[in-house]
Amino acid sequence: MTPTPTQSDSSLRYLALGDSYTIGESVAENERWPNQLATLLGADIEVQIIARTGWTTSELWEGIQAQGVNPPYDMVSLLIGVNNQYRGYDIEEYRTEFIFLLNKAIEYAGGDNQKVFVLSIPDWGVTPFANGRDAEKIASEIDAFNKVNKDESEKAGVAYMDITPVSREAVKDATLIAGDGLHPSGKMYAQWAKLALPIALEILK
Repeated sequence: MTPTPTQSDSSLRYLALGDSYTIGESVAENERWPNQLATLLGADIEVQIIARTGWTTSELWEGIQAQGVNPPYDMVSLLIGVNNQYRGYDIEEYRTEFIFLLNKAIEYAGGDNQKVFVLSIPDWGVTPFANGRDAEKIASEIDAFNKVNKDESEKAGVAYMDITPVSREAVKDATLIAGDGLHPSGKMYAQWAKLALPIALEILK
């Protein structure tokens, strides 16, 4: 039996902020992890995604301003930073911009930090796209960026979901990678959605 939120409001609003991993590059809309999460919740949930492939922290903020938001939302998620790492951007600049975005996420959740959760950055170094690159260096940098977003999430009192270990399973399971050889498949996103489900149920109870 699928668990459902106990909130009486039949229409819940979920805002997912991010980059290619949230918009689901190379998979169908119903395979994106926010959409799969909404399906698992089994409730009437309106999913709004503000995300685009290639976005950094600063570009996400530009995208939010361009697309517009209509708070308060019942739940907000934030997954951002892989493109900061990929482009070699400064990690302390990432910290500053991540904190800004996290505070915005909390603001969009009506100022309630208990309605926000952050996802760690996946490790693209295990994908076919990264063949010939220094996978250990990529993993080390991803870990450093994730230490930043985890530390800042804990300081802000928001839930944190570590999906990086799941992403690294792709090194031995090619079905976890989409046809483009870089982004997660719907199968991997399904695993993320299952990991997010307990967090979402707690938020929406």
